[in-house]
Amino acid sequence: MLLTILFDGITYASWLFIVALGLTLVFGVLKILNIAHGSFYAVGAYAGASLAAWVATLKMGPMWGVVALVAAAIGVAAVLAPLTERGLLRMFYGRDEVLLVLITYALFLMLEDITKLIWGVNPYYASETYQAFGNLQLGSLSYVGYDVMLVGMAIVCGGLSWWVLNRTRKGKIVTAVIHSPEVAASMGVNVSRIYTWAFLAGVFLAALGGALTAPMISVQPGLSVGVIIVSFAVVIIGGLGSIEGAAIGALVVGLARAASVHLWPPAELFSIYVVMAVILMFRPEGLFQRVQARKI
Repeated sequence: MLLTILFDGITYASWLFIVALGLTLVFGVLKILNIAHGSFYAVGAYAGASLAAWVATLKMGPMWGVVALVAAAIGVAAVLAPLTERGLLRMFYGRDEVLLVLITYALFLMLEDITKLIWGVNPYYASETYQAFGNLQLGSLSYVGYDVMLVGMAIVCGGLSWWVLNRTRKGKIVTAVIHSPEVAASMGVNVSRIYTWAFLAGVFLAALGGALTAPMISVQPGLSVGVIIVSFAVVIIGGLGSIEGAAIGALVVGLARAASVHLWPPAELFSIYVVMAVILMFRPEGLFQRVQARKI
């Protein structure tokens, strides 16, 4: 039972970390609490399910199904990120944070209806990709191979994001923009371009999380609501703007949910909020909230 809870918790935490990583990246760079992040997840899930189902009919092997899921996430980010950041959010930079939250909430409502117009209200399935990886046998326990692959994808996304931000020149520039956009602009940094690329990465991670989840679930309307709520719980627990916090927060949420599902199923969602409340009682800014410089 303990091993089952542990593996289920890590599996759930893996895709949730990918989604929360995009949310915390957008907040860290653009200082926007993006409600529409859940809608980007849902669009990625729909696009991934559609493309993976088509690839499955070609009988090209399981890895091509994963390639189709990643390609769907790239396509969603390439279309939605520039339209959203350049066509909408850029007009409201520097305004009150509450206004930006309302703008992203309005976008969330619009994308909910747009997905229904494009894909309809019937559920989509991409189970062929999920079954194509077979099962892994560990003693008396059997695990789905796709879940193991998903954990590996989460590690790759987290490690690559950390490396880019902390070990590359572009990452240092992004860090400078995070700390002070005005000073970075005075040093010749194109801040608006950094905002665009950061938002593009955030949308891609949200869509990737949705696309990778599509083979595990039935993709249907209302998918984005539950995801954005749980993603907010992850980044609040870990601390907004922290990659390490998103990883720890996703693990905490995943293990809490897995334990409740196996031990007390009615408390599945309740357990997540209890853990979040307990952590915030002792660390109101999250586990890994960066120290903010005091403004005079």
